[in-house]
Amino acid sequence: MPIYEYRCEGCGKISEFLQIRTDETLVPQCKRCKGGKMSRVLSKVRVVRSEESRMDSLADPSKWGDLDENDPKSMAKFMKRMGKELGEDVGGLDQMMDEAMEEEKTSKSEEGVED
Repeated sequence: MPIYEYRCEGCGKISEFLQIRTDETLVPQCKRCKGGKMSRVLSKVRVVRSEESRMDSLADPSKWGDLDENDPKSMAKFMKRMGKELGEDVGGLDQMMDEAMEEEKTSKSEEGVED
């Protein structure tokens, strides 16, 4: 039972459709805007890896080459990579990192004003 993905040409949202019977014709409709003009997109492939394999990948020092612990952007990039390797959902991490970097900018600009 394949899952097909289609992008709505109206709103750009990608919708997934499970096709249970292959002898039926699939007529996709956008799940967000209900538009009927959809184009099929290539789906991402997921590879199941063992926990040991994921940990080995994180322990590889060659993947830390661009890590700068004093740079919030560098740390955010590393945390995203770590989350992917551990199979964790890091959807909220982007927002948290953006908020932390914004707070840092605000505090630095306020320090500059006080001097």
